[in-house]
Amino acid sequence: MNSPYPKYDEEKGNFDPTKIEARPGAIYPATENQMRTFASGATRNVDINKLDYEGFLSPLVLKRYAQYLHKHRKQADGNMRASDNWQKGIPLDTYMKSAFRHFMDLWAQHRGFAGEEDMEDSICAVLFNVMGYLHERIKGKEKS
Repeated sequence: MNSPYPKYDEEKGNFDPTKIEARPGAIYPATENQMRTFASGATRNVDINKLDYEGFLSPLVLKRYAQYLHKHRKQADGNMRASDNWQKGIPLDTYMKSAFRHFMDLWAQHRGFAGEEDMEDSICAVLFNVMGYLHERIKGKEKS
């Protein structure tokens, strides 16, 4: 049974996504039509060329980020904004200026100085602004 995980390339010092490990020490080129067979007998094609959201993302980070976003849904006028309100569009300059302010706060805390807000909030704020910036860039590319 073939493992769907890339084989570590000792010469390059990284994982080679074009090869998979079937048994310790043996490597074979991975192809799109290669199959995995599970103990149950179920089969699936290898997934080394598919995006691995489960591996790339941390549920701990996403939960903390969602908590941060929820906390900041309440507007100055007391109303609650929709969770996806930011997707309506925020100017790139606004994202950049805010990201920089929050990064400066995070950096100060990293260096042992007092911050304006909790360090995790600073990190979440940087994430919000960087992801919002990226969202706007991707939206712009899809429109053109």
